[in-house]
Amino acid sequence: MAHPKRKTSKTRRDKRRTHYKAKAPQIATDPTTGEAHVYHRAHWHEGKLYYRGQVLIDNSEEVEA
Repeated sequence: MAHPKRKTSKTRRDKRRTHYKAKAPQIATDPTTGEAHVYHRAHWHEGKLYYRGQVLIDNSEEVEA
């Protein structure tokens, strides 16, 4: 089994681990409703599902049987 010839310093080890960070999601504002939402995601506002300023699903309408 292979072994390292030299000990890896704490600085070198820690530099390698700096890339593991949680990033905050980007927040966008819908042009139609002014609602804040995550980029590239549809969002609900007052019973309607919006994506890129357009209504996809409208649950506020009454369904007649």
